[in-house]
Amino acid sequence: MKRSYLHCLFLLYLLLFFSGFSVNAQQPQVESRIESVMKQFDMVGLSVAVVKKGRIIYVHSFGLKNRETNTLLSNSDIFRIASISKSFSSTSIMQLMEAGKLSLSDDVSDLIGFKVRNPKYPGKVITLKMLLSHTSSLNDDQGYFTLDVINPDKNPDWAKCYSDYAPGEKYSYCNLNFNMVGTIIERISGQRFDKYVKQHVLDPLGLYGGYEVSALDSAKFVTLYEYDPQTKTYTADPEAYNPRREQIENYVQGYSTPVFSPTGGMKISATDLAKYMTMHMYFGKYGKTRIIKKKSSHLMQTPVLSGYGLALLTSDGLIPGKTMVGHTGSAYGLYSMMFFQPKEKFGIVAITNGCNRDSDVEFNPGLKAVANVLYEELLK
Repeated sequence: MKRSYLHCLFLLYLLLFFSGFSVNAQQPQVESRIESVMKQFDMVGLSVAVVKKGRIIYVHSFGLKNRETNTLLSNSDIFRIASISKSFSSTSIMQLMEAGKLSLSDDVSDLIGFKVRNPKYPGKVITLKMLLSHTSSLNDDQGYFTLDVINPDKNPDWAKCYSDYAPGEKYSYCNLNFNMVGTIIERISGQRFDKYVKQHVLDPLGLYGGYEVSALDSAKFVTLYEYDPQTKTYTADPEAYNPRREQIENYVQGYSTPVFSPTGGMKISATDLAKYMTMHMYFGKYGKTRIIKKKSSHLMQTPVLSGYGLALLTSDGLIPGKTMVGHTGSAYGLYSMMFFQPKEKFGIVAITNGCNRDSDVEFNPGLKAVANVLYEELLK
């Protein structure tokens, strides 16, 4: 009888292990190693989530949500995730494309309502796909918080928004691209951008988050901290969750869209971001819910230039020997990453609300170290 009982326990252990559940005995070591990384990079707080074979096998939050009140970070707290937000815009475009409402080859001028042409190459059409892949030849030299900067009727220096090379010729990361994409989503769908993403992406997946600050529980917002390397001090940045109520009250649908920052304004928890990531890992489907077609998802993950697809980047620089797909984010002191391996079906989300990082590198070194700890302890 005792032997049979032990045999059953052993079989249960194997079932849990191979089904993708983490082994509890591993967790203290994971957390100890991550805490060492946090100390090395002086992280304020950190939330992580690990996915294996479609299941979230590990979630944990470390450190502080708010330094001033000494409030601990929790798994349900939400961050402004910065540029990972771009993939939500691209996912929305795929939905509208599948509905026959637009094409990736469409002229952006026709979609957005004013002329979009590089003055050095006036005969070259700038397409929607070029915006999504950062190959449009646009730049952020004039800023990107309003479409006025690129609208010839609003800005006498509109030509400075364009680089010297021809559209489609080079990759150059540009936030203005995606504030324009968000505007196109709004004009084509007839819905305000933030409401479209909530109704068509977040709600079907059962995710809590969004772009409109006032529509979310402010008690869940994680304070973001800018690090000053000279003084080695942190300063909270209130702009991360600016509700912009006056701008929204005077909102012009189909033009004021940058108020919600399609390029970087999504607020969501690491756990819910991991669910969204899993949808992309399974090529448009999470559980029984399909958000976009498999063909569209493959298109998003297919590099156009420099490893960048349609708001998803392919890179072998995060985990040795693994080619990963995803996106990073950085703004207001926050650093975020969401990367998955589409064939082996594992993925990692990591977000910190402040750390002492080196600049001009592909991945935030602190988050890269965290990702490798999670891979080595829970996935390898």
